[in-house]
Amino acid sequence: MENEQTTFTPLADEAFLSLGAQQIAYVKAINLPDGAHAIGIFSADGKPMAAAPSIELAQALIRQHDLEPALVH
Repeated sequence: MENEQTTFTPLADEAFLSLGAQQIAYVKAINLPDGAHAIGIFSADGKPMAAAPSIELAQALIRQHDLEPALVH
């Protein structure tokens, strides 16, 4: 078997940010302005979309919009 070398071309920042933009929404724990804790829902490019009182509700909201939830640590 011949030794093939793979060359990767780096993505521009804008192209990298758009990966998964139409399929994924990210969730992470946030603090609301009034001090309450919630689960924030963010688009793939990091823009806030919504907040939910629990991870289960956040995931259900995301799936209702035909997106797949992903956790951010």
